[in-house]
Order: sequence, then structure tokens, then C-alpha cells
Amino acid sequence: MKIREILQNLEGDKTIWAVVALLGLFSFLPVYSASSNLVYVVGNGTTMGHLLKHGLLLLLGFGIIYGVHRIPAHYFKGLSIIALPGVIVLLVYTLAQGTTIDGANASRWIRLPLVGITFQTSNLAAVVLMIYTARYLSKIKDRQIRFSESIIPLWAPVFLVVVLILPANFSTAAILFAMVLILCFLGGFPLRYLLGMVAAGVAGLALFVLLAKAMPGVFPNRVDTWISRVENFWDRTDSEGDYQIEKAKIAIASGGLVGNGAGKSVMKHFLPQSSSDFIYAIIIEEYGLVGGFLLMFFYLLLLFRIVVVANANESVFGKLVVMGVGLPIVFQALINMGVAVELFPVTGQTLPLISSGGTSIWMTCLAIGVVLSASRKPAKEEVQTDKNKEEHPLEILSGQL
Repeated sequence: MKIREILQNLEGDKTIWAVVALLGLFSFLPVYSASSNLVYVVGNGTTMGHLLKHGLLLLLGFGIIYGVHRIPAHYFKGLSIIALPGVIVLLVYTLAQGTTIDGANASRWIRLPLVGITFQTSNLAAVVLMIYTARYLSKIKDRQIRFSESIIPLWAPVFLVVVLILPANFSTAAILFAMVLILCFLGGFPLRYLLGMVAAGVAGLALFVLLAKAMPGVFPNRVDTWISRVENFWDRTDSEGDYQIEKAKIAIASGGLVGNGAGKSVMKHFLPQSSSDFIYAIIIEEYGLVGGFLLMFFYLLLLFRIVVVANANESVFGKLVVMGVGLPIVFQALINMGVAVELFPVTGQTLPLISSGGTSIWMTCLAIGVVLSASRKPAKEEVQTDKNKEEHPLEILSGQL
């Protein structure tokens, strides 16, 4: 298929397409610049190699967006039912044999055998769980529901996924749980029940920390890492533990208003994860506060269009699924920026569509594809099919397989 034909087949919100394309194109500059840290400090590959890898990942990501946005939005209801057990199995497998990097427990990745790259299963699980939650909330809309009725179909899968992610990745588990609660609130789930789930989540986290401290050999490094990051955030006197934040602040301070210029960052050679977790600090060092605020503007513009698309969608599921998969993208971006300027403790969250890393890019593109699918103007027969499925919930799965 020719490029012109592909462009003619692009449907959905044009502003979202434009924002995503601009973010993807801009990402080449900071990734190419920051990857020199991996080359000259770590001794990993070449800068051109990292740039080509990032380009390939983005190309595949945009392929995901294109393919997913062509799927009618109501199909994701049935697909989420099929995919959820699969991602739970993947999470169990990842937790059981997760990769160890430099002797540290990093049980959040699995290595894909054929292509030889690592895959972070929690990112896929987060997207699938949000779609599944949106499906359940749309099904019970305008119904008086008791909490006991929601335990098995909603909260059991939510807690199972979060618990499986938690041991290796606290920040992702916490963000996912918070996003589910926000989506449930937007979907009209009773507030008193949500407050109860917050209390249950806090109690579960406290119990996990106590068990991990009592049995340190089960979850090596992770709980101590969480605690040390929070302590470093509050205790400004621990300069050694606060190394990453200090280097990030130096990078931001040296950037000033307009920055030092593309590729002229100095702190990228000293800041760990300069091409992923702390890439925003490198962006400000090279492009200044102007570049930093401009990047933030595009993420906020993406948030605005997500809300517009959700509000314009005619189906309850469409509204909820757009908010469910769209909000976490912007939320993650704001957290990444907040960590760089020391508003939050170090979380390890990447900057969506900007940071290097295959899984983050692909799953962000998957979520964007779902949003664009919901923003399409469906044909009359699709609208009628969607209405029929809302009127007959028991036919949702069978009619979409």
C-alpha cells in the first residue's frame, strides 16, 4: 500500500494524529543526543545504532496505531475478555522468571525468544485491564449495583493484575490502581465503594511491605529500593542517594530559558537513564524552559482532545474506554516531568513517545490506536451493531469473535 493511500485511510481525530506524529518526530533529537551516554559511558553500541533502533520501534508503533484504529471500537469489549487471562498468565510467567540485570532483580521483563528483545508485560496488562474495566462499567451503567456483585467480575481481576505487577514495579502498579479508581469514579461507580477499595489497597500494600521485609530473599532489592527513594525524596541531606535528582536539577538549571542547543547537553554523560527516565531533564538542558513548556503543552493538548473525543462519543463504552486508556498516557508524562523537577520521588516511568524503549512506545501506541478508533465516525451498520450489543450484553462476546 502506497503512503498516499495510507494517509487517505487515516481516520479519527486529526489533532491527536498530529500531536502523536510531532512527539514521535521530536523524540529523535533527544534520544540521539542522550544515547551518547550509553555509547561512551556504558560502552553499549553506537549512537546511530540507538537512533535506528528508536526509529524502528516508532515505525512499528505507528503501525500498531494504524492497525488498531481501523478496528471498530465496540470490538475491544470482547477482545478484552479474551486478552485478560492471557496477560495474567504472562504476568505470572514474568514474575517467575523475570530477567536479572547486573545482579539486580528486574522481574518486569521477559525476553522474546525470536527477536531477542525484552518486553515489559505490565504495560500490556495495564491497557487490557483499563479496556476490561471500561467494558464492565458500561455494562452496569444505569443499574443499581451492590458491591458484592462487582467483586468477581471487576475487583478480583483488578487486584490480581495489580498484585502480580507490584513485586517488581511499584510505581506502575500504583498508577494502574489509581487509574482504575478514577475510571470507576467517572463511570458512576458508588464513591463509598471506591473509598473502601482505596483502604483495601493501602492495607494490602502495607501487608506486602511487611512480608517482604520479613522475607527479604523473596523479593530482593525492590522494597528497599522503594523505601530508599521515598526517604531520599524527603531527606535532602542524603546527596549520594539523591544522585539522579541532583544531576537532573543541574541539567535543568544549565538549560536556562532557551537551552544550550540540540545535542549540547553535558549532564547526559553523568545522568543515569538519560535517554529514558530522565530524558525530560536533558530536553530542558538542550532546549530550555521554552522547549520544556512546549512539550508539556502538547501533552496537555493531547489530554484536551482525549476529553473532547470521549465527550463526543455516543456510546457509554466509547466514552469510558477513551478516558481509560488515554488518561494514563498524559498522567505518566506529567509524573515523568515531575520526577525530573523533584516534585515526586523517582518512579522509573518513561516519557511516552519520547523516551527510548520498545514496550513503552508500543503500548502507548496501542492505547492511542484505541482512542482513535473510538474517535472515528462509524458507518451506520456499525452504529446499529453497537446499539444492539448494548441492549443485549450477553451477546457482546459471541458477536465480536
